[in-house]
Order: sequence, then C-alpha cells, then structure tokens
Amino acid sequence: MDAVTYPDDRVAAFTMESLIPLRVPFDTEPLATDFILRWTPTLIILGKDGKEHARFVGFIAPEDYISTFLLGAVKAFIGLKQIDRAAAALDRIINEYPKSFATPEAIYYRGVCEYKTTDSVAGLKGAYERLLKEYPASEWVKRAMPYRLL
Repeated sequence: MDAVTYPDDRVAAFTMESLIPLRVPFDTEPLATDFILRWTPTLIILGKDGKEHARFVGFIAPEDYISTFLLGAVKAFIGLKQIDRAAAALDRIINEYPKSFATPEAIYYRGVCEYKTTDSVAGLKGAYERLLKEYPASEWVKRAMPYRLL
C-alpha cells in the first residue's frame, strides 16, 4: 500500500480529512494481540468508543480506498445507531464509486437503513432487485436473496 495506494493524492487527502491514521507493525505488542493482527496490511476502523466496527485485510487499490473506508464508517454509524449518517455515507459510495467492490455491500446496507428508518420492507426488496440487476455476480445478491420474498 505504501508504493501504490497511500501516495495517491485522493487517498492522501481523504486520509488527512477523514481519518486519524495509526500505523502499528503486526508484531508490536500488546496492540498486535489486542487487535488480533495476523496479516499485513490489516486496516481497522475504530469508533469514538474505541471499539472495532470494521476490518479489512489485504491490499486495497487507490480506486477502492475511499469507498472502503466510507463503508467502515457506515458500520460504525450503524453500530452507534446513527442511521442518517450511515445512509448519507452509503449514498456517497453508491453515487461516487459505482464500480468499487464496496458498492454492492453499500446497496445492501442502504436497504437496511431504509428499513430501519421507515419500517417498510420496500427498501430491502429494492436493494435485492438492484443488486440482482446491477451486480448479479456479487455475494450480496445471495445475502439479500431472502428479501425477494417480501
């Protein structure tokens, strides 16, 4: 990531504006044990509460970096019951990064957020239908498959 992703201008700007980055070598104790670091790179999203909300293992290309971290933020927002903030970040992923590997998962969670705010199953079913149409090979189609029955 040092050679390709981090030097990218968009990645650097997003990191400085949106994150508090901390680099921990995978064998640094006690953090390596506390955060179960087994492979490098391991990127972890912690909430203000210090709890882990998302984890990404392995190389992330510059074009996927921002959407990946936004998705991590979404998981933190959902965990903190900040559904409106999660929905806004999901909309950003879906609209600004439609080709990212994070986008199908974002569509799935967008349906979940709609359900949580309206109690209507339309968002869940709509998420499944959109995933089936736009990302038919995605694992998120399978995860949303029960929603087709709603």
